[in-house]
Amino acid sequence: MNVLPLFSLDGRVALVTGASRGLGFAMAEGLAEAGATVVLNGRDAITLAAAAQRLTTRGLAADIEAFDVTDERRARDGVDAVASRHGRLDILIANAGTHHARPLAEWKMEDWRRVMQANLDACFVLAQQAAAHMLRGGAGRIVFTSSLTALLGRPTIHAYAASKAGLSALARSLAAELGPQGITVNSIAPGYFETEMSANLRKDAAFVERMTNRIPLRRWGQPRDLAGVAVFLASEAGAYVNGQQLVVDGGLGTAL
Repeated sequence: MNVLPLFSLDGRVALVTGASRGLGFAMAEGLAEAGATVVLNGRDAITLAAAAQRLTTRGLAADIEAFDVTDERRARDGVDAVASRHGRLDILIANAGTHHARPLAEWKMEDWRRVMQANLDACFVLAQQAAAHMLRGGAGRIVFTSSLTALLGRPTIHAYAASKAGLSALARSLAAELGPQGITVNSIAPGYFETEMSANLRKDAAFVERMTNRIPLRRWGQPRDLAGVAVFLASEAGAYVNGQQLVVDGGLGTAL
């Protein structure tokens, strides 16, 4: 596939977590189409292998590394294994996460901690471990999947919103520290997308219609809508973008 030099990822190695499906797979696919060797991460090796095959059958370079991002030791070992096997690690897309929705009175602290561990703590661990390899190479790209809910509140998803807002702040802090060493750190904040995570939400036809009517583009996002954003932030095209949160929501956050 021909790619403009500014967006080319030829020779780069990218680890994408939560990449067996949905937004993670779409971003991994975009990176692979731009020339990167993508390593898909998830908890289930069989599911990952099937996802990787969807790429390799198209002639794209894909590998897998199965681990649970909430297992700190396994996550660190997984990052190291990718860098060792491929000789480098240039790009980390920390996308894996979880969700929990309950009225405030029904929340338990174990629910709060579970969401924060998957959505925020794990991303810190992955970024710390990946940065060690990137620093040796003198360059790198780290991208977190945040959420529009980091900016706009929604009832019942308190830990999710807090964790995603934390990711955006973490990106800014890491960007300030790692920028002088050639590593950029940014976050992508998707709005409402048609994914498995939003499946239950989309069962509410009235809610879907209400949100669709509020989105200026009059549709929910498709996972593929994030592919170009990920390539931009990972490539030379985004070399001077650092510490930013890019909102990808069809204009929802700008509409009254």
